[in-house]
Amino acid sequence: MAIDSSVELYYDPFDHAIDDDPYLVWQRMRQEAPLYYNDKYNFYALSRYSDVAQALPDWQTYRSGHGTTADILFAGIEVPPGILLFEDPPIHDLHRRLLSKVFTPRRMVAVEDLVREFCSSALDPLRDADGFDFVADLGAFMPMRTIGYLLGIPEEGQQQIRDLNDTLITVDADQGGSGDISPTVFAQSIAMFADYIEWRSSHPSDDLMTELLNAEVEEQDGTRRPLERNEVLAYTAMIAGAGNETTARLIGFMGEQLALHPDQRHELAADPSLIPSAVEETLRYEAPSPVQARYVARDVELYGHTVSEGSYMLLLNGSANRDESHFPDPDRYDIHRTGGHLSFGQGLHFCLGSALARLEARVAFEEVLKRWTDWDVDYGNANRARTSSVRGWARLPVTTG
Repeated sequence: MAIDSSVELYYDPFDHAIDDDPYLVWQRMRQEAPLYYNDKYNFYALSRYSDVAQALPDWQTYRSGHGTTADILFAGIEVPPGILLFEDPPIHDLHRRLLSKVFTPRRMVAVEDLVREFCSSALDPLRDADGFDFVADLGAFMPMRTIGYLLGIPEEGQQQIRDLNDTLITVDADQGGSGDISPTVFAQSIAMFADYIEWRSSHPSDDLMTELLNAEVEEQDGTRRPLERNEVLAYTAMIAGAGNETTARLIGFMGEQLALHPDQRHELAADPSLIPSAVEETLRYEAPSPVQARYVARDVELYGHTVSEGSYMLLLNGSANRDESHFPDPDRYDIHRTGGHLSFGQGLHFCLGSALARLEARVAFEEVLKRWTDWDVDYGNANRARTSSVRGWARLPVTTG
């Protein structure tokens, strides 16, 4: 589609129409305003691959401690300790070292059979149906079960937690796309897990909550201390939230793209070893978390303009993934593409759960393609998720008959 430069360039992360298909707007930003300024919300944005890739690891300039989603950053909501996504060094490094011991390669290998079992239990009852929903039946179900198992949350409580989390992060259309968010969002999110943590403290098991309850943090001076209870709660809430939403959107996007590209879908069915490459291309083509918000901690010169300390900056990794100066034919979906992407971030904030997300998506499509090799999206009954932090489908029904 050709760009109409007569229309004023405008980007708004809370605008649903833009969120539905942001790529032409992002393309114009890369070409016309690589340093974009929005005076309605008083933020800047970087959209080119070279700029975003350089800014993501530069925590000295672009800080996460004030919030990494636009709604939290713009609202000035105080972030409690223990939310790794919203921390800067040195506390970030202390907490990340702890969590890296939780998300170990050994644990990821051990969880693969469990993920496959969850996928099979979700898909087998649907084999004789006329279709299924990539998000409601699989993408929202399997990651929730997996992270619930890893954390030690009973199955009967997992859906309740997911529903409440969806409520907390959903942007209501009645708000006029303002991105308003409750100042108590963190307290509400953390409170969901208080009873589970309390019970687990006297009933230890082989799960992440037990490990967190027994974990010690090494302070900067070399002393060690156990995690405080509020830190355990914050860690648990962060893992549960991050482990559900983005993977659900990834599975939805991949189901959609493989419906739109039947030749590539049939390649995957014939050669499942290509599925990991298809996962990477989906992450590039439709980043589930395409916008990273940052607080500018010191003056920085960009494109002849001084962005002053205290400004808000949005790093559009979803746009960077489609940058024509970095990717050949970037708007073409190609499961054979190489070259990486920025969907998991860069530097010290590189997604700690990336291995789990990749594993879940790979296994999900191995299992889907064992059962169906053809499907079409029922767009009339599909609808998008409206959240401030992730982008994608809330429902994506497909017909298989």
